[in-house]
Amino acid sequence: MKHTPDLSAAAWRKSSYSDGGANNCVEVADGYPGIVPVRDSKTPTARPLVFSASSWFAFMDGVKGEAGAHTCG
Repeated sequence: MKHTPDLSAAAWRKSSYSDGGANNCVEVADGYPGIVPVRDSKTPTARPLVFSASSWFAFMDGVKGEAGAHTCG
């Protein structure tokens, strides 16, 4: 079982592309070597997901590569 880091002092941030006041965003916390904590802004007290940094950056590279691409069916 993996240990969940203490995130009580985490500084959560939203994308600069979000509309600021909306609570429908993914938030991430920086400053945790080797991991990236992620949470839903609608439920900030829920347990966050914790990804390895390499998994998170691979995911982000994929998202950026798909920006503007729309596929159907």
